[in-house]
Amino acid sequence: MFPLVHHLDYTISADRRGAGTAFPWNKYSLLMHRLRALPSPPVEHEAPVIERAWLEAVHDPAYVEEVLSANVPDHKARRIGFPVTEALARRVQRTCGGTVAAARLALTHGYAANTAGGSHHAHHDCGAGYCIFNDLAVAARRLLAEGAVRHILIVDLDVHQGDGTAALLAGQGDVTTFSMHADRNYPVRKAQSTLDVALPDGCDDDAYLTALADHLPRLIEACAPDLILYQAGVDPHEEDRLGRLSLTDEGLAARDSMVAWEARRRGIPVASTLGGGYGDDHAVLAARHAAGIQAMAHSYYR
Repeated sequence: MFPLVHHLDYTISADRRGAGTAFPWNKYSLLMHRLRALPSPPVEHEAPVIERAWLEAVHDPAYVEEVLSANVPDHKARRIGFPVTEALARRVQRTCGGTVAAARLALTHGYAANTAGGSHHAHHDCGAGYCIFNDLAVAARRLLAEGAVRHILIVDLDVHQGDGTAALLAGQGDVTTFSMHADRNYPVRKAQSTLDVALPDGCDDDAYLTALADHLPRLIEACAPDLILYQAGVDPHEEDRLGRLSLTDEGLAARDSMVAWEARRRGIPVASTLGGGYGDDHAVLAARHAAGIQAMAHSYYR
């Protein structure tokens, strides 16, 4: 049993999300179905709506107003990948609140997961790549401002670089950002994380895990974080529609176990967010996300 943050608002029905997107909205409800069916299901916590002031601590207040009023200009909506409806505006307030809640639960229990979030492409005055607000940056800034932690490490293992996170937190000495991603994948223009590891197309389990084992422990030792926020996208999978890497199910599980174990053996709390995962079979995507969350919980609490 482990703490898990979720909300019904994470899944947006077709009639409430607007047209023109192939984003896999159903994977969130399918994920919860799998996790609730576990022999020892997680302890669920409801994702709260984050206060507007904490969104504006990271994002341009004018852009925050555009989102919350569901009045995002067309050119910004195109960068996001879909129009921002009232339901999506409410959802993104929940996903940001959910990442903050998962981080707080992790500080108490050791490991906690948010069943959404990881919106690492959102920038100061616009969203991008299916990301509206950057919940990782918002959670980091809030926890630091409140004095809950002194230093945060953001580990981003999505197949796409965490460009928004890197840009929003650049030059801030109390946050370390680490992104390991496919070099030739989106975004074309990369930002500068504290540490970027760009991988070649087709990178397999062995090469990926070797690179992670080489960089992650040294980075943790160097920055000595009080908390790790983990973007656990499953799009490095070999069958992912938007990925360029070649990890198997076993490789993804080993990756997530490594992150959890490296944190646990140093007594560092870790909160995971869902991140990317794309394909036509949403049940398969949900299974990959569920396996990752289970691997982390098993490795942290064993």
